[in-house]
Amino acid sequence: MTRSLQDIIDANPEAETFRFGDSAELSAEILALVRSGKKTATCEAAHHYGDKGDAWPEVGRRDVALEWDGRPAVMIETVSVETRRWSEMDEAFVAAQGEFRDLAHWRKAYRAYFERTGGWSEDMKIMCERFRMVEDYAGRAR
Repeated sequence: MTRSLQDIIDANPEAETFRFGDSAELSAEILALVRSGKKTATCEAAHHYGDKGDAWPEVGRRDVALEWDGRPAVMIETVSVETRRWSEMDEAFVAAQGEFRDLAHWRKAYRAYFERTGGWSEDMKIMCERFRMVEDYAGRAR
């Protein structure tokens, strides 16, 4: 049985909803990595959180990643969250994101992403989250 987003939120009232990426194609690629277990970390510019933005991830909170069209895709649980500066990113965190060959590839891709979604600077703060997939609404639970 397919669960509606409202049913999922009613059962998890603390959950935030979000989309990975900034396009349907990128979102689908990232969700495939999450579902395969290759992606267990993500990051976002810290300025997207706070009073006018999303709620900061919290360890233990379960959130719902959406398909680009708004259907529930997966539920993830935050395992750790920290703030880093752009220059503090390391190979281990990049590897946990599952999308990049190395730190140089990450820097190129994320600089372009940050420039598209609100700005990039050498000293910008980045929210770095590690997570585990709890449920795949396409039918697989963890």
